[in-house]
Amino acid sequence: MSKKEAKYPKAASKQEIEEIKSIFLKHYPDSVTELNYNNLYELIVSVMLSAQCTDKRVNIITPALFKKYPGIKELANADLDDVKELIKSCSFFNNKAKNLIAMAKMVLEIYKGEIPLEQKELVKLPGVGQKTANVVLIEYTGANLMAVDTHVFRVAHRLGLSKASTAKGTEEDLAKKFKTNLHQLHQAMVLFGRYKCKAVKPECEECIVKNYCKSKEGFKAR
Repeated sequence: MSKKEAKYPKAASKQEIEEIKSIFLKHYPDSVTELNYNNLYELIVSVMLSAQCTDKRVNIITPALFKKYPGIKELANADLDDVKELIKSCSFFNNKAKNLIAMAKMVLEIYKGEIPLEQKELVKLPGVGQKTANVVLIEYTGANLMAVDTHVFRVAHRLGLSKASTAKGTEEDLAKKFKTNLHQLHQAMVLFGRYKCKAVKPECEECIVKNYCKSKEGFKAR
């Protein structure tokens, strides 16, 4: 396979898209996030922390964080250095600590302590981009949205579901092609990419969609 072909694999046909969709829904019927949370506050904090950090690491960090700062009001009034100390094993902990406190302050001051559940409002919060907003809405409300992390990006490109070089472009391609069940498909592709269609040494022999694979390249969003 040439470099050009590896970078731009053949696009999946309409029939292949429908078959891929059906397989993911069959094999991951009740898939949910692996982040541990008990309420909307804990979910949004966990998702914010999970950016470029593993869910496993976030789940190790959050119990102590939530014990000391159990809600928006407590986090809004938190000491920055203390929050940094609690999340220091997480990637980019300095910026994340600042964003967590700023997010809580804004929710307290602008939204009267209630975390909004509309995408256009969520993305106004510090540290909350479209992907974070979509993940929160997918998980908490079952919204028909797609969110693209490194796993979804890789799977989408290996299966010829997108040629976009960005996560946002890939999200748009997947939403357009799948149309429905996006919340289930998002989590299915996350889990499939995390445990089966891995960046290094993907488990191709056991792959549930190996007949549709166009490439084994890593594919990283720019």
